Amino acid sequence: MDPYLDLTKSQYLEFMKFDIEEKFQMLNLLKFVDKVPGTELTGIQQYKEYMKAVMPFFFEAEAKVIYDGKPYFTLIGPSEYLEWDKVLIIEYATKGQFINMISSPDYPGELRKKALADSRLILCTNK
Repeated sequence: MDPYLDLTKSQYLEFMKFDIEEKFQMLNLLKFVDKVPGTELTGIQQYKEYMKAVMPFFFEAEAKVIYDGKPYFTLIGPSEYLEWDKVLIIEYATKGQFINMISSPDYPGELRKKALADSRLILCTNK
């Protein structure tokens, strides 16, 4: 199966049509590469660099980290395999601020992509 590292055009268009006025959360499920090609960094180290670089964008978008943790074992599901290295939940104040953030030409999205072998980004609300 191909890894998922970025929005597809159809996912972006579907998100644009999604009616949401209130705060929402993005559940990030992250699997890191062992080594970032062309560097001496691990995927975990590269992702830390991404998080440092993205913090001003989070501040501007009024986003905040709600949860940042490492999964250790599975209670329901196959116990012999744990797919994700990190679980991250980011809360965004508005859809517009999120779109402005990820659309900025200076947004450090490439740092994120280089760090990851696979990922999921799942929009969650209290609706």
